[in-house]
Amino acid sequence: QVQLVESGGGLVQAGGSLRLSCAASGRTFGVMGWFRQAPGKEREFVAAIRWSLGNTYYADSVKGRFTISRDNANNTVYLQMDSLKPEDTAVYYCAARPSVLSPSSYYTPRAYDYWGQGTQVTVSS
Repeated sequence: QVQLVESGGGLVQAGGSLRLSCAASGRTFGVMGWFRQAPGKEREFVAAIRWSLGNTYYADSVKGRFTISRDNANNTVYLQMDSLKPEDTAVYYCAARPSVLSPSSYYTPRAYDYWGQGTQVTVSS
């Protein structure tokens, strides 16, 4: 069975840091990513990583503040979030797809086949 289990969400003050984890099991993936969704808004792309080579991709809103990485030994992808802003408040979802395809597809939720249940990140002002 395929599972994506997120952890690491919580409440932090603006300017603080948080690291999200997504443990994958059941199979290998070509691409894994993070999306977020705030109340009343569409689910939006945050970051993605190509598993084998480690190529990374970021939304403009988080470039320079967030870092996506992976740990092959633990089959886990991370999202290190620094300099957090209240605008970052959302439910963060881990996503994965088996094949790599083109990087242009990584920014859309429909490109991913598997999803975690989400972890809440709240940034207070």
